Amino acid sequence: MNILPKYGLLQYRNAVRIYSKPVTESLVLFKEETKFLKTSLFISHKHDELEELDSAINFLKSFGVLIYADYWLNDGNPEDITTINTSHSRHAIEEKIKESQKFIFLATENAITSKECKWAIRYAKTQKPIDNIAIFPIREDYTDYGGTEYLQKYPYIQKREAELDRYDVKFPDGSTIELDSWLAS
Repeated sequence: MNILPKYGLLQYRNAVRIYSKPVTESLVLFKEETKFLKTSLFISHKHDELEELDSAINFLKSFGVLIYADYWLNDGNPEDITTINTSHSRHAIEEKIKESQKFIFLATENAITSKECKWAIRYAKTQKPIDNIAIFPIREDYTDYGGTEYLQKYPYIQKREAELDRYDVKFPDGSTIELDSWLAS
């Protein structure tokens, strides 16, 4: 299993950037992209892991998808996450999960223990076929990944062993599909 290390994801983020912007500014800019002919994707993540989120968004944008991240519901002040737990915000998240064609859970060690992240993936499972849900497991370098139970239940994104910069979605039955094909389906 080739789970992407956090360091590798951050390197990818820095490699695709033409200019340097603060993480929060970069995350606000991704909301302004065109929606024309793009697969819509909801990405669930731990709210205080902004570098990981920004890196994952930059990685996934290279596949031409429209990304919605639950943390950025609050258009007025994206840094104010206190409203995420209100019923209005939870309802808005539910609607975005329903509307999105695909759901990805950015599964860092901290995210897999987060109540909000667990709720989001459970909710997504009630709204989408399992084939439209994927775990994006990220681990700290040189450590074991504690989210193996997720990898047994859900499809997950993995790096191909033999090929650089190629990624697959691996299903619980062992079958795989190229990430770009999965995102386009």
